[in-house]
Amino acid sequence: MSIQTVDSKLNIKGNDFLTLADFSPEVINGLLLKAKKLKNAALLGEHINPLQGKILGMIFEKSSTRTRVSFEAGMIQLGGQALYLNSQDLQLGRGESIADTAKVLSHYVDAIMIRTFSHETIEELAHHATIPVINGLTDLFHPCQALADLLTLQETKGELAGLKLTYVGDGNNVAHSLMIGASKLGVDFTIAAPVGYEPNAEVVKMAKEFAAMSGSKVVITNNPFEAVQGADAIYTDVWTSMGQETENEKRLHDFFDFQVNGKLVENAKNDFTFLHCLPAHRGEEVTGEVIDGPNSAVFQQAGNRLHVQKALLSEIL
Repeated sequence: MSIQTVDSKLNIKGNDFLTLADFSPEVINGLLLKAKKLKNAALLGEHINPLQGKILGMIFEKSSTRTRVSFEAGMIQLGGQALYLNSQDLQLGRGESIADTAKVLSHYVDAIMIRTFSHETIEELAHHATIPVINGLTDLFHPCQALADLLTLQETKGELAGLKLTYVGDGNNVAHSLMIGASKLGVDFTIAAPVGYEPNAEVVKMAKEFAAMSGSKVVITNNPFEAVQGADAIYTDVWTSMGQETENEKRLHDFFDFQVNGKLVENAKNDFTFLHCLPAHRGEEVTGEVIDGPNSAVFQQAGNRLHVQKALLSEIL
């Protein structure tokens, strides 16, 4: 593959990347295609440096392994640099406003990636910044993770449209972004969550509207065995996310029947793909036999964070 074949024209230069809801199926598919090409180029040892001289500022209000390393490594591989900015090391941690932080950083770096709690924080940051802002995770959405999920599903299953993807567990930020991405690209999406832990109603409404346009469907249920019937892929996440530690005991009780284990996955297709955004708590949301079994693609999925983010960075910058 020549370096030139990696070039594409998605027309998102300078855009923020806060949620997949803001992007057309064509752009999402374009990012997946570019990620594949960049991944293949890397495997062939080709060096593609479109971001020479560019700097990504990375603000972390939540700790991270995959998000930090994949964005930092991605910028380096593309010829740019990344600055790790812990919120407690910034004046942001001492009371400087989001608006002022956005305006100042806009003079120093070419884009900002932020991993934070409230989605309103990133919306305010994007409103006041004059450079692109990328969502590395908020309590409402995790769009970069969804891109990696969809790329992994393409690699393991081929054509996305018409697949059945079942998410079992908490209707959280990961579930929200996965639901939106799936519904935009024609993937049937089912989520099984305990009563009281269903996904955000507004996000579900939005995803159902996208599904109506793509010819797919979105199903919400409280029955995990019903949800995984005939599934091409099963996805789960931790039951207790960062910031929810005080709820841990209650969540362990409430999610007890939602563990992805050998008995549950018997209801899926024999060749189902197992996905998990990691980190995983073996013995809680998933058993070792599933996550370490032959159907698991979790480390391929984690590796794909690098490639989709390189595609995103190169297009936006």
